[in-house]
Amino acid sequence: MAKSMTGYGRSEVIDNERKFLVELKSVNNRYLDINIRMPRQFNPFEAKIRAELKKYMVRGKVDVFIGYEDLAEQGVAVRYNKKLAEEYMAHLNEIAADFGIVNNITASGLSGFPDVFTMEHVEEDEAMLWEPLSRALNEAAEQFAKARTAEGQFITDDLISKLDEMQESVDYIEMRAPQIITAYRERLREKVTEMLGDSHLDESRIMQEVVIYSDKICIDEELVRLHSHIRATKDALLSEDSVGRKLDFLAQEMNREANTILSKSDDVISADKAIELKTMIEKIREQIQNIE
Repeated sequence: MAKSMTGYGRSEVIDNERKFLVELKSVNNRYLDINIRMPRQFNPFEAKIRAELKKYMVRGKVDVFIGYEDLAEQGVAVRYNKKLAEEYMAHLNEIAADFGIVNNITASGLSGFPDVFTMEHVEEDEAMLWEPLSRALNEAAEQFAKARTAEGQFITDDLISKLDEMQESVDYIEMRAPQIITAYRERLREKVTEMLGDSHLDESRIMQEVVIYSDKICIDEELVRLHSHIRATKDALLSEDSVGRKLDFLAQEMNREANTILSKSDDVISADKAIELKTMIEKIREQIQNIE
């Protein structure tokens, strides 16, 4: 089943008091373009993340947001800067000596000086981070893929409906083609009879003109190719593969055949049907731009 290039997926995983959030959203694009926003500590996983996502998508502009929160502050540690504390203490003693006062600084007081104690993030084990992150990533990607498949079903149904309308127009043009030749032969016979009166009609000459006219307006090849392209488009829509580019090519080919039929048409009704064909093909081409 054809898939849409538009989708959304979200997953939140809480593991050992750590929260991992992954959001995916995509729009149409000619190629696959994955843009990832994530915390710095996940940078080593970028190649893995891209590899995982490519299992679920082939085309589209995909924005990926990854959030992380340590609920228990497990990745934070307090660091004591002993050297800086010694400098503070030395200067305080120097001040006491200079002014003849008592240095009554306490440990807790000294600890309040800037940067004596600092909070630092402790690097976490990559393996401990990757397992829950990959779980959230795959859950979001599964949801994302389901959304694309569901929308793809709606698009497929709409396209098949339009293709059926196209098929009706092609069948009508094909059915009318012999009638156009017959009508031309009758008009030609009437004109010749009007010009010659009761004189003998040269039936072979009339048939020769009819053959020349038939060859000029013949659209058999175009009709055969249109039948083939419509079938191929329906088959592609029901395929499990990425078919967006193929469908775009088929739509271009159908438009080419419809243009040729219109240019050869010497019949108002057939010309109207050819215009309807072109209009329907243009609608199909617009819809195909949404397919992966």
